[in-house]
Amino acid sequence: MKEIGVIGYGVIGKRVADAIKLQDDMKLSGVCDIISDWRIQNAVRKEYDIYAATEEAANDMDSKGISVKGSLQELLKKSDLVVDCTPKKIAAQNVVIYKEQNIKFILHGGEKHETTGHSFSAENNYKSALNLNATRVVSCNTTSILRTLTALKRADLLDYARGTLLRRATDPWESHLGGIMNTMVPERDIPSHQGPDAQSVDPDLDVITTAIKVPQTLSHLHYWNVKLKKQASKEEVLNAFKTSSRIKLIQYDQGLVSNNTIKEMFLDMGRPWGDMYEVALWEDMLKVVGDELFYAYVVDNQAIVIPETIDAIRALTGIETDPNKSIEKTNESLGIK
Repeated sequence: MKEIGVIGYGVIGKRVADAIKLQDDMKLSGVCDIISDWRIQNAVRKEYDIYAATEEAANDMDSKGISVKGSLQELLKKSDLVVDCTPKKIAAQNVVIYKEQNIKFILHGGEKHETTGHSFSAENNYKSALNLNATRVVSCNTTSILRTLTALKRADLLDYARGTLLRRATDPWESHLGGIMNTMVPERDIPSHQGPDAQSVDPDLDVITTAIKVPQTLSHLHYWNVKLKKQASKEEVLNAFKTSSRIKLIQYDQGLVSNNTIKEMFLDMGRPWGDMYEVALWEDMLKVVGDELFYAYVVDNQAIVIPETIDAIRALTGIETDPNKSIEKTNESLGIK
C-alpha cells in the first residue's frame, strides 16, 4: 500500500485527497499547507493528518487549535509519492525539495512541461509514465483536448483540429478577489498555450487553439472545427467519442443548455461539489459536413484532472501497469459511468 502525500489543500488538493481516500491500493499519508482557516479545518474534520509547510504556519495552526503532525519534510519522509497542488510557480520551487528528498512527485498544468520532462494524460501515455520519478498532469483544458482528439485519432478519423476556448475568469471560490467583469479578454498569442501543451503529450497532434477569458467562474466552454481524414457519418464520430469512458454525451434538447444547468445535473447526481470529471459534449449539437466536424463541450476546471491524477499515482508508483485497469478502477471509485 503506497503512502501518498498531498501538498496544498486548495481547490485541487482537497479533491485529490478525497479521491485518494476512495482507493483501495493507496493511502493518504497527510496533507500539507500554510493555511489555518476554514479550508484546512475541513481537512481536520475529515480526520486527515495535517502537516505545516513552514514553522510560521505550524505556529499559526497551533494557535487555531489545529493539531499538526509535523513538517513538510516529515510528511515527505513517510510518503512514497507527493501530489503538489500548490498555486502556480510555488510547485516548481518545491521540486528542489522533492529531488533532495529523492521522492516521486506529481505536478499540475500550471507548471511547464520542462519542470518534469513528462506530461500525463491517462488515455494517451500511461505506460510511458510507469515508474518515473515525476510527471505533470496537464491542465483542465488540455486534458479535455487530449480526450476528445485522441478518441477521434483512435478511430483513424482525425486529420487536424482547430478550437476556440471560452475560459472562466477565475475559480468560483475566489470570484470575490479578482477576475473580469463586463468584458471579454482574448489571449494575444495564437496559438494559445493549450494546443502546444497537448502536443507535449502527443507530438503528432495537428492542433491550434485560441482562447478568450469570459466573466464567469463555473467552467470552460470549447468550440471545435475538426478536419476528418475522410467523409464520415455523425454515428461514426459519436462511436469514436464513446470509446472514452471520460467523455459524457449530453443533450441540449433535454434542458442542458448552459454550464450552470450541467452543473446542476451533476449536483443532482450526488457528485461531491457537483464535480464533473468527464468532458460534457453536446451530442445533438454535433454536426458533420462532409469531412468537417463541428462540436462543443464543457470542461469542469475544478474536477477534470482528478481521475488523471489518481491514474498518474498508479503509473509512477507501479501499483498498476495496465492503463485500462487503472482507468476502470478510478472511474468506479469516482462514480464515472
